[in-house]
Amino acid sequence: MASETNEAELDVLGDEIAELEEQIAATKKQLKIQASTIIASIPSQSLVKESSRSRSRNNKKLLRGLQGQEAHQQQCLYRICNPVTAFKVHDPDPNAVDGGHVLGLRFEVMSRSQFLKPYYVMLNRPYSKSSALRVHRHTLPSAIPLAGLAARHLPPPKPEDETPPSQDLDQFVRTLRREIMRYHNRLGISADLRRALGLHQITEGDTGPTNIVEVGIADIEAKQIKLTWADERNGRLVMDDDGKVTKLSVFGVDGRDWETTKSLFDRPQRIEEVVEKLRQSSTS
Repeated sequence: MASETNEAELDVLGDEIAELEEQIAATKKQLKIQASTIIASIPSQSLVKESSRSRSRNNKKLLRGLQGQEAHQQQCLYRICNPVTAFKVHDPDPNAVDGGHVLGLRFEVMSRSQFLKPYYVMLNRPYSKSSALRVHRHTLPSAIPLAGLAARHLPPPKPEDETPPSQDLDQFVRTLRREIMRYHNRLGISADLRRALGLHQITEGDTGPTNIVEVGIADIEAKQIKLTWADERNGRLVMDDDGKVTKLSVFGVDGRDWETTKSLFDRPQRIEEVVEKLRQSSTS
């Protein structure tokens, strides 16, 4: 009996410690944000620079923080103004084609005011007697149609008796970046839909039979969103490349729910219009 009591106390203590650790992490993050905001302001920068002549430890620490903030701002400005960066890479493999020369492309992605991990595409010239480029390596998700874009804009050379096709690297980069942004915009639609329907703060007692209780991405390209109602109805929302809703179907226990489908969708429309109809159907 005593051992069970001790285990219960340890569990409670462990939960309290975990909660305190989360609070500490959140406080440190908030402190870092507030400090960056203060030091990024022009008056604060002027004060730090004026006091930089002093040799005190605090002034030196503030000056280092200011220099780090300026470097961070410069980096963010560059990433915003230059969403695609080209650079040269040397493949150390002694058997690499074209002497190991590789052209790298870096694609910046931003979501909800934050930079995400950039994507990289590496190009080389593996064809003899030709300067044509080919995709060598990449870090893109499988939802991006890289192979199709490369075949369209970077076609491989043909036999010598035929006219070699022209490659358009600039158009390849532009189209690829557009596809990347479309993909991330579609990913964001699911999160925005959950937020708009209040699913991030819904509780078990707040759900009625007409409330939507789950929203999630249903395919790898993020073109389909699955909807689940509290009364076990399921829906599927289909979008085009730009995130415009083109199809919507609702299924109940007895099969296709035509009434709900018609009330929510009657023509291709923007996601905001569908969200408003979903809100109205949940409150009715």
